[in-house]
Amino acid sequence: MEGNSSSGAFPPSPHFTVADVIVVVAYFLLNLAVGIWSSCRVNRNTLSGYFLAGKNVAWWPIGASLFASSEGSGLFIGLAGSGAAGGIAVAGFEWNATYVLLALAWVFVPVYISSGIVTMPEYLQRRFGGERIRVYLSVLSLLLSVFTKISTDLYSGALFVQVCLGWNLYLSTVLMLAVTAVYTIAGGLAAVIYTDTLQTCIMIMGAAILAVMAFDKIGGYRNLEEAYLNAVPATIIPNTSCHLPRPDALHLFQAPSSDDLPWTGMTFGLSVLATWYWCTDQVIVQRSLSARDLNHAKAGSILASYLKMLPLMVIIVPGMISRILYPDAVGCVDPKECARVCGAPVGCSNIAYPKLVIELMPSGLRGLMIAVMMAALMSSLTSIFNSSSTLFTMDIWRRIRQEADEKELLLVGRIVTVVLVVVSVVWIPILQSSSSGQLYIYIQSVTSYLAPPVTAVFLLAVFWKRANEPGAFWGLMVGLAVGLIRMSLDFTHPKRPCGTPDDRPSLVKDVHYLHFAALLCLLTAAVVVGISLLTRPPAASQVENMTWWTLRPERHLSSPPLSVLKSLPENRPPGMAEEESPEGRTWNCACSPPVAKSEIPPAKTLGDRVPSPFWARVCGLNAVLLLCVNVFFYAYFA
Repeated sequence: MEGNSSSGAFPPSPHFTVADVIVVVAYFLLNLAVGIWSSCRVNRNTLSGYFLAGKNVAWWPIGASLFASSEGSGLFIGLAGSGAAGGIAVAGFEWNATYVLLALAWVFVPVYISSGIVTMPEYLQRRFGGERIRVYLSVLSLLLSVFTKISTDLYSGALFVQVCLGWNLYLSTVLMLAVTAVYTIAGGLAAVIYTDTLQTCIMIMGAAILAVMAFDKIGGYRNLEEAYLNAVPATIIPNTSCHLPRPDALHLFQAPSSDDLPWTGMTFGLSVLATWYWCTDQVIVQRSLSARDLNHAKAGSILASYLKMLPLMVIIVPGMISRILYPDAVGCVDPKECARVCGAPVGCSNIAYPKLVIELMPSGLRGLMIAVMMAALMSSLTSIFNSSSTLFTMDIWRRIRQEADEKELLLVGRIVTVVLVVVSVVWIPILQSSSSGQLYIYIQSVTSYLAPPVTAVFLLAVFWKRANEPGAFWGLMVGLAVGLIRMSLDFTHPKRPCGTPDDRPSLVKDVHYLHFAALLCLLTAAVVVGISLLTRPPAASQVENMTWWTLRPERHLSSPPLSVLKSLPENRPPGMAEEESPEGRTWNCACSPPVAKSEIPPAKTLGDRVPSPFWARVCGLNAVLLLCVNVFFYAYFA
């Protein structure tokens, strides 16, 4: 909220009943129990056990974790708010994921496994050689994680707790962070994936219950369009149309000239951003790399894609219903009125989902929905904490301390998680003083202006054998420079309030950020291709097993043991790192007494489990069915 305390902007909330408290406490206890149980299932004292869950995770936890990691509290608040403000077009962000999730499992994961990597910067380092690309991408990923993903989820989760409970934002968020960090630090990726599975069940169940109650309130789906188009606030700005709902609110595709979500941007620009998030982002790819074999990775992507079809009816449409039921609050347009309602003069659509919970949910179920939002926040944070600690440990610390043994790297990974928790807590007051509208614009712009160059480089690295290090590096630099120019123009020329003339530069006013993302990706690709053709081709060791065209045969497609890799020379073949040191003793928190490392049987890798041809065909048929379902929904709502 804008420069004011969080306490006075909202009306008093209903007090928690005993039933609500019991539900929330039961949720926390169950969450911790699942985290501890899953931590005991794998050996967390090897790098493979801690960072990749022993590469022994089945398809259903992977699919649930992929869904839960992407559906943080930021998306619960943001999707419902966008639905309230502009209709169902925002569902394209969810449904577009189907295509890139399938690309992840069928294209990118085989390449990553073939190259024997753990982190995405490590892949680019092995593919191109040198250190500068890997270091740049590691730092960029860490910054994006801390200042966009964590900040968004913390703001949204805090907003929900504030609206629904009236609790002190700082203390409640610190409590959630503390519980999250305990099992992330202790259990590694296994704890994250299995608790994500629990979160997914809770989120879907709670959101579905609220959606049914919301539909019942307006008399069913058949009344949605008429009621939404009539949801006009009492206080409006004269001689403007800002208060009127969009007439195309129930259409997935909006006109290419739309300043909201044009279909051209949602098709091309969004695909660029989705490829970055689902196929090159550490948080997501790390889950697929932990699969037992390729069939489990594919099935996990299919399950996550089906789950991504749900938010339209359980999150976005309930946001629209919230505007129908409470137009003066959720649909306010007058800055003074909005500041009175929610403390944010730019608009109050972000309170759409919390408002429904307060007004519709009975005692007990209200506690369930608080647990849902805590689940969304914590699942997203655990994913970010674990993946960010992996990035720092494997890509930065290992460069600083080349002689670090496995025990030291595990310790550093846990310390980094603690540091991220501290940074997140320090960031809370900044979020409290931020405008909700400006924060959303900030998140969107940072992603749109920094991610497309990374997408272009990864696509060329995987599909074009001629791409080399100078081309990739300078493509990233040119893309970064152009993206920062556009981002600085956005911050210095913010969108004008309703009723005032728009005098922003043409590059900002006329080029939608999703269109800009597609253009930036093409520009970066052109730079990479041009410089690569003008310089020496990559060495044979940087291409073999590193591209789609040079994969190892599937029967040999196993990831090399994850050990304490020393700084690899530029042309050293992947997988030829030194073996793990057998010295030292492991730490098995509460699960078993310390044992010598040599006593621990080595975890099976993907290559030890040859994918079943039968289940490979089953996955392929399910992927085709999924595409048919996705196309049908697109056509029905277009």
